[in-house]
Amino acid sequence: MTAADLVLEGGGIKGIGLGGAARRLLRAGYRFERIAGTSAGAIVGALIAAGADERRLGEAMARLQYARVPDRGLPKIPLLGEVAGLLHRSGAYAGDYIRRFVAGELADLGVTTFGDLRRSDPHDDPAREPYQRYKLVVMATDVTRGRLLRLPWDYHLLNLDPDEQLVADAVRASMSIPLYFEPAKLRDGSTGEQTTLVDGGVLSNYPIEIFDRTDAVVPRWPTLGIKVIPDLPAGDASLFPGVALPALPPVHLLEQVVATAIVGHDQTYLERPCVARRTIHVDTSAIGVVEFDASQATRDAVIAGGDAAADAFLRGWDWEAFKRDCAATAESPAPRSRRPA
Repeated sequence: MTAADLVLEGGGIKGIGLGGAARRLLRAGYRFERIAGTSAGAIVGALIAAGADERRLGEAMARLQYARVPDRGLPKIPLLGEVAGLLHRSGAYAGDYIRRFVAGELADLGVTTFGDLRRSDPHDDPAREPYQRYKLVVMATDVTRGRLLRLPWDYHLLNLDPDEQLVADAVRASMSIPLYFEPAKLRDGSTGEQTTLVDGGVLSNYPIEIFDRTDAVVPRWPTLGIKVIPDLPAGDASLFPGVALPALPPVHLLEQVVATAIVGHDQTYLERPCVARRTIHVDTSAIGVVEFDASQATRDAVIAGGDAAADAFLRGWDWEAFKRDCAATAESPAPRSRRPA
């Protein structure tokens, strides 16, 4: 088995491309020590962190009833339900189905809370705090205080015990695409004050550097990343093909603002040699972020594209080149007297 950390970009139903690529990495013998994900990446990442192998991950992807993901609230009437959701709940769809699906799949793998995903590693970066020692990290955006939340790492900011928090709730918060899904809510464990959470991609859709060492010790394994959203301006149309209410006139400027928030932050460093060296780019242009009614044939093609992208990446993978390109960041060569970690 080959150890690595894994970072999975958000992308709505484009996330099936993540699944195809991740399954190829698992089939190649990779074992993922830690996984970070946003939105769809949080779903795939949670399953792998919980122990899903290539077969289990593929079965879970097949069990997901994609057409049920956009689950309108009351009234259960097309268009009226979406309008009511936007006006009264700040999101066209409830997101309850996908939350139940994730919770059920994780339960079958023996995982409910983040306490089930704790990890102990004596050779980890000493700068990692105890509240950062988990197999899974998912990104959510706290719009109440205007900050990124890396869950479970940042539950302490809300006076919550990370071990007691439900993994499915964190994943659901991470996938709260603005306008499309209702925002998630959290209450401060001490004050009871409510916090509103939306898609983590608003502030960090591809946190590829999250596991990089900060102590100048040569890494024991790489962090690999999988992207499914193209760079702007192509990513604009790809992200929001009539985002929340296709029947209404498009609010294109708002869509551009949200697309820039989700893609633009990470785009500023995607061309760095260290980032490019470890990133798998999956072509998901055949499917839109919220195209949950796409045909089985289209979904299969995107999954196959993920498999092919990961296969091409593995054929060109060079561990020594990775260490060379990443030496200029936090991952500098360690002095000979120090033990690599």
